[in-house]
Amino acid sequence: MPEWLREIDTRLLLAINGANDPVLDFIFYWASSKWVWIPFYAWLLYVLYRNYGKKVLWFLPLIALMVAGSDQLSTLLKNTTERFRPCHEPAIMHLVHLVNNKCGGTFGFVSSHAANTMALATFVLLLLPRGYRDLRLELLAFVLINGYSRMYLGAHYPLDVLCGWLLGFILGLLFSSLMKTMIKVPDNVASGHE
Repeated sequence: MPEWLREIDTRLLLAINGANDPVLDFIFYWASSKWVWIPFYAWLLYVLYRNYGKKVLWFLPLIALMVAGSDQLSTLLKNTTERFRPCHEPAIMHLVHLVNNKCGGTFGFVSSHAANTMALATFVLLLLPRGYRDLRLELLAFVLINGYSRMYLGAHYPLDVLCGWLLGFILGLLFSSLMKTMIKVPDNVASGHE
């Protein structure tokens, strides 16, 4: 990576991570937890069920495979590139604010959180019928909050998150295309449901 890009990445990370306070620490610590999002995942499943009925059962193994693939590919990239997480980077680790003393594994490129959330959001967005403006905004917020939380917590540089989003987008696109070969996307939103 060019030195100028590394410098921008580091400065941006330190600005995001350095803007900490106890309320934001609490919010972003929990926003970064997969368990907090279970009600949102249930809501997505319900919306898919309303539009696809029992065919929603076809979605589950494909989503599981996509998220597992996203997670494994991001881990492979972490272990291949061996780019330290900010909280493990010797040059800046003393400047990184940690919440609850949590940092994560040694390497951080690319962010698995960013890849997984973007893969899921892209998959669902591309399989929703027209409409669902509010849900589309919720999915965007889901991706942005997760990505921002990883930088805020000092676990990932901005480029880790951006590249994670790119990986997730590609996987979401591929898996939604595969799903479209098995099932037709409805033209309209399920009646009385937007």
